[in-house]
Amino acid sequence: MATAIASAVIAADVVQVWGVVRDFGKLADWHPGIATSVIEGGQTGDTVGCVRALTLTDGSVVRERLLDLDDRRCSFTYNFVQSEFPVRRYESTLTLTAVTDTGHTFAQWTADFDADGDVEKKLTATFGEAVFGTGLRALRDRFA
Repeated sequence: MATAIASAVIAADVVQVWGVVRDFGKLADWHPGIATSVIEGGQTGDTVGCVRALTLTDGSVVRERLLDLDDRRCSFTYNFVQSEFPVRRYESTLTLTAVTDTGHTFAQWTADFDADGDVEKKLTATFGEAVFGTGLRALRDRFA
């Protein structure tokens, strides 16, 4: 099993940042790598079990299912329903934590997944830097 991870400190309180990222269907509103994000089947972006269809800026499509949404912990977890990435058992979590000393937010985005050895290292970098890192930098810049 491989793990990809990215983190950032965002100059806003956790309630403000959670207000931006909480809706599972609104990823395209804040992540520059996502062209469109739509919740399928008429559900809302805070319904556990809902599926979002993402069109990436390169035109590829990823579908993800919301597995858990925790407002107390400011966290959500999801997995792939359909993806062009050659992975198995992909599960990802975005968690926000208050930095009490400064009033800022510590954001951490992780994924655990299985992949063949020849692509595991590349996928770890892709998820950690290109996907999670890019998204967290966009959030940091949004609140700068």
